[in-house]
Amino acid sequence: MLSDIEIAQSAEMKRINEIAATLGIDEDELEPYGHYKAKLSESLYSKLAFREDGKLILVTAINPTPAGEGKTTISVGLCEAMGRIGKKAVLALREPSLGPVFGMKGGAAGGGYAQVVPMEDINLHFTGDMHAITAANNLLCAVLDNHLQQGNELQIDQRRIMFKRCMDMNDRALRSIVVGLGGKANGVPREDGFNITVASEIMAILCLSTDIADLRERLGNILVAYNLSGEPVFASQLGVCGAMTALLKDALKPNLVQTLENNPAFIHGGPFANIAHGCNSIRATKLALKLGDYCITEAGFGSDLGAEKFFDIKCRYGGLHPACVVLVATIKALKYNGGVLKNDLAKENMWALEKGIENLRTHIENMHKYRVPVVVAINRFGTDTDEEIEFVKKFCADMGVDVSMCEVFAKGGAGGIDLAEKVCETIDLCADSGSTFRPLYGTELSIKDKVEKIAAEIYRADGVIFTPQAEKAIKEIEGIGFRDLPVCVAKTQYSLSDNPNLLGKPKNFKITVRDARLSSGAGFVVIYTGDILTMPGLPKAPAALNIDCDDSGNITGLF
Repeated sequence: MLSDIEIAQSAEMKRINEIAATLGIDEDELEPYGHYKAKLSESLYSKLAFREDGKLILVTAINPTPAGEGKTTISVGLCEAMGRIGKKAVLALREPSLGPVFGMKGGAAGGGYAQVVPMEDINLHFTGDMHAITAANNLLCAVLDNHLQQGNELQIDQRRIMFKRCMDMNDRALRSIVVGLGGKANGVPREDGFNITVASEIMAILCLSTDIADLRERLGNILVAYNLSGEPVFASQLGVCGAMTALLKDALKPNLVQTLENNPAFIHGGPFANIAHGCNSIRATKLALKLGDYCITEAGFGSDLGAEKFFDIKCRYGGLHPACVVLVATIKALKYNGGVLKNDLAKENMWALEKGIENLRTHIENMHKYRVPVVVAINRFGTDTDEEIEFVKKFCADMGVDVSMCEVFAKGGAGGIDLAEKVCETIDLCADSGSTFRPLYGTELSIKDKVEKIAAEIYRADGVIFTPQAEKAIKEIEGIGFRDLPVCVAKTQYSLSDNPNLLGKPKNFKITVRDARLSSGAGFVVIYTGDILTMPGLPKAPAALNIDCDDSGNITGLF
């Protein structure tokens, strides 16, 4: 059996101008990065401004497990299957982060015969977007520290600097550091730390900006610190937003690549869904909607994280109206949620499946709260038994949702034709009634009320406990005029609760909020629960140990 990278390296890719031509994109609207990837020029947006939008399809999932759900694989396979049934679909995904690529999770280019290519480029440096975001983030930090060094005209309180440096790598040693050591010439000593780039506010800003002017304004709105009088200090006051915009102007442009079956794919932006808002850029999604009859996008981790933030943050700011949700699960993952150990998941276990399927039920119910129709996609394994498959089919039928057994990993688009047809049928059935989508909450609610609404409706918690630190932070955020923003909850991806060990559908629990931070440039308030970290660490045996490059430049071991 070929590995993902071996399948990708044997692909017959088309030149990127040929892929662009299938969407009606002229060569002068492309900015090629080699033969098989390109950025799309600003002129394309004005050209398409009055074109009618296609239908927006969100791919999300149940809570992730060690068995793997294959959300990106299903997204790619669905796009390939749409092409096989004569539908014009465009894929819109996030860029992978180098941290997970060299850490534990791996890349984000799909798998098997449902991948985006060139896979190695996409999973590594790609077109340099991550580096541009890192540079812009750290430029702001450098200018801030230089401001302290050069007399501190703004009277910034060095104990209350809110903005951290970042790098796109898992490095736990950089979570908390001290900078400015070594004498008067080397800066003002203070505590600092690093976030991973995909958790930085600059990443969120890039993904939520609609154009360069919006990008520049959002960068200026970043809360960087408080002064000695307790007043907020914003990035615009440091005078560096123009330079940050210059670093990000090309990164703001979506990237065009292709699937193994030569379908067009936009890959742009990469925030994590457990510590950020977990969606690709508004610009890429909107462009895909203009260029295709269907735009297929995904949101990170389970629907309690990525999909909630997609609906309540991205759709709110982007004016997006999703037509359908594809909810991905595996029978193995459902049994894991029912208490089966990872090594025993290949064995039939109807008792565990019946118990674990309550996780799927909760995610279906949650998506219906946004008034969007749902199709369940079961990523099928060879170990799934007939009795298990029939049980899942009956369960979905009883819930009034279509279900499709997908084999896109092994068969590419051919293994997703049933899913594509059911998604199209579901969208067509709902088309006559028009879009009924609505966010879960209104921004007029207080910050605490928004958190409590999500905790009750999405996590199914019995309540929310706000620590004194969280109470203080929320009061301060509302006190400086940012009460009316949506919230972005940082929470474990492994459970509907804030405890990663509570699988399935947890009961009798409360969510503990330990802190809150304002991301005023991005336009949301980050709510920290449990022990979630914004700079991951490496596992004992990181994936980096298996990756190599031969004398001819061929990469091996990348999944």
